[in-house]
Amino acid sequence: MAREELLSPSEEPDDVAVLLDEPGLRPRTLAEFVGQQELKGHLGVMLGAAARRREAADHLLFAGPPGLGKTTLANIIAAEMSSNLQITSGPALERAGDLASILSKLEDGDVLFIDEIHRLPRPVEEVLYPAMEDFRIDVVLGKGPAARSIPLDLARFTLVGATTRTGLITGPLRDRFGLVARLDYYEVSDLQSIAMRAATILDVDIDEGGAYEIARRSRGTPRIANRLLRQVRDYADVERDGHVDAQVAADGLAFFGVDELGLDKASRAVIESVCRRFGGGPVGLSTLAISVSEPTETVEDVYEPYLIQQGLLMRTPRGRVATPAAYAHLGETPPPTISDPAEPDSQPGLFESGT
Repeated sequence: MAREELLSPSEEPDDVAVLLDEPGLRPRTLAEFVGQQELKGHLGVMLGAAARRREAADHLLFAGPPGLGKTTLANIIAAEMSSNLQITSGPALERAGDLASILSKLEDGDVLFIDEIHRLPRPVEEVLYPAMEDFRIDVVLGKGPAARSIPLDLARFTLVGATTRTGLITGPLRDRFGLVARLDYYEVSDLQSIAMRAATILDVDIDEGGAYEIARRSRGTPRIANRLLRQVRDYADVERDGHVDAQVAADGLAFFGVDELGLDKASRAVIESVCRRFGGGPVGLSTLAISVSEPTETVEDVYEPYLIQQGLLMRTPRGRVATPAAYAHLGETPPPTISDPAEPDSQPGLFESGT
């Protein structure tokens, strides 16, 4: 029985797209991709070996914060393998039939990219197991006692998954990927190169100093660097002569509320709330989220990681605590109860006397 007779095209989610030629700032080849050198080396070997054997590449899982290039790498993998790329997301696949419809339309060597793969419903995830290992799925026709299962062979494809929450991916799914890689935050030098490349594409008149100023405030994230570049370009076109140097970039970023550490209004609101409303903490995540009018997931996944990396915030068993660096960044003096985490704890240990 033909695949088209088993699976109706109407079951395919609306947001599934076949990407043939994506315009914009995304690099199209591994050679153009800046940063993540170790991962690039692994991908170069895996894709090169698959191409020599004329086989589909092994399944890949990319983890890391938003904006580091997971979707871009999926595009590059499809381009390097001269294959079509189909894109969907975990929340969009509500039923097993949604995934079966997509898988049945893949051709040999195609790349299927599932963003936020940790949000796949469990019934859909279980359909994915035999598809990844054996390139087959079982389609159930009918209901009740009359139901019957028909095996359906699939083309050999490459699954690329992306997640921002590695801990939420089940072990059986994670173990079926040939490579599980975590993308790291980018160095300032890499972000400077990314900003210069984007400026060439966007026809922005910028020098190395302007690109460096943007890069060092981009919080290690290419997506943020590209966004700041557009903002500085607009500022330079309206308020200056269009040329972006270090001073123009600094003035433009200050105009849009991005400070020296790259903190925007929302990120500063988090440390301001801990320092000023709660005396430096500890304060619970839910209370902190309410105080800044943000969901707890946004505070925990979007704002906190960079604040903790910069030493402005600490997570403790009792809640979030501001550091002396947070007060210094706000131009304030920390209260006596806030100690420097770099200094030895002044309190005696369990088996130490207080004298």
